[in-house]
Amino acid sequence: MGSGLAAPVDPTMHAGTDPTVHAGTDRTEHAGTDQLTVGVEEEFLLVDPATGAAAPAVEAVMAEVPEDLRGQVQHEFQTSQIEIGTPPGLELSALRHSLGLLRTGLADAAEVAGVRLVAVGTGPAEGPIPPVVDNPRFHRMIERFGLVVPSPGVNGMHIHVGVPDPEIAVQVLNHLRPALPILHAATANSPFYEGRDTGYASWRSVLWERWPSVAPTPWLESFRHYEGFVEELIGTGMLLDEGMLYWYARLSSRYPTVEIRIGDVCPSLDDTILIASLVRALVDTALTDISIGLPAPRVPHHMLAAAHWRAAHDGLEGMAVDPVGGGLVPAWQLMHRLVQRIRPALERHGDLPLVTTLLSRLQAHGTGAARQRAAYARRREISDVLDDLVQRTRGSAGHGG
Repeated sequence: MGSGLAAPVDPTMHAGTDPTVHAGTDRTEHAGTDQLTVGVEEEFLLVDPATGAAAPAVEAVMAEVPEDLRGQVQHEFQTSQIEIGTPPGLELSALRHSLGLLRTGLADAAEVAGVRLVAVGTGPAEGPIPPVVDNPRFHRMIERFGLVVPSPGVNGMHIHVGVPDPEIAVQVLNHLRPALPILHAATANSPFYEGRDTGYASWRSVLWERWPSVAPTPWLESFRHYEGFVEELIGTGMLLDEGMLYWYARLSSRYPTVEIRIGDVCPSLDDTILIASLVRALVDTALTDISIGLPAPRVPHHMLAAAHWRAAHDGLEGMAVDPVGGGLVPAWQLMHRLVQRIRPALERHGDLPLVTTLLSRLQAHGTGAARQRAAYARRREISDVLDDLVQRTRGSAGHGG
């Protein structure tokens, strides 16, 4: 959910290096190129192995997490959720290694505690709604927002890219606005809810949008304009604090990073690494455009809202709204267009070969939503969906998982 309890990672620091900041951005000299650091947060569901229902077992699981991983594992909003955050870094291989250790360690801890760890946007099986974690801030959120809260848990993925200068970071947010819907589509991983196919690729998105501050990022004139938005929304009571600003891209409330927070948690490491690399390249491309004075497309809010709704509904398997050109196009056409645009940034970070491979796997195997529906189609059993997700969460379902 990203409610603000879990501390975001800080991609502006990198263990074992002495970062050199250039032109107000977090570009670190590394292997002869200017690179941006990236970190990832992932939220998971804990489920009962017998029923598949969300299990209020976070304390039991936390108690079993290995000591060396505990600093990167957090509570989330509900007792059926748990969150990890990677150390920041420059290399995708290191990011993948960290995520792999965390996912495996958490999955082992969950099994010892008698539950299963699942990378899914929200609970696919029927069952009672688990309580909220006993935290004063969360209790205030329930008191203020009431029935907005109930669900098995909504699990997202947040990507942090270091941009220390807040004025430049606000300009980056403007440049990112048109690109985020297609990434939203690529992360769709929650078609089932209460034992039924919802007709959406990301039902988490529908549940998540009940919170009043969930929305596309508005056009921002300056950092002061951004701060003014936050102050006004807190003043209206719509936000308790800055941590409740749930725009699809925002400035981290704790660290000098741009934080992209549009997607369901991805089922597999392949998917997460792909999205992280695309996000970093998007930020890099935005910084290049800003440096040469290229303005961001001023896409109307209603077009972005339509594009994000379509992304949640169709995923990548259907159509997508082109926020800039208008109209509907095949979602994969828009994705390939995006990758072509950010290709120089992918090359600069050395990520292009890996992204090309992972993108091909994603197109061949489908989004998480498509894979869940394929698992369900075999016997029309939600238990098959959960079994498949558990394997993919661990990384034991093979490539493309």
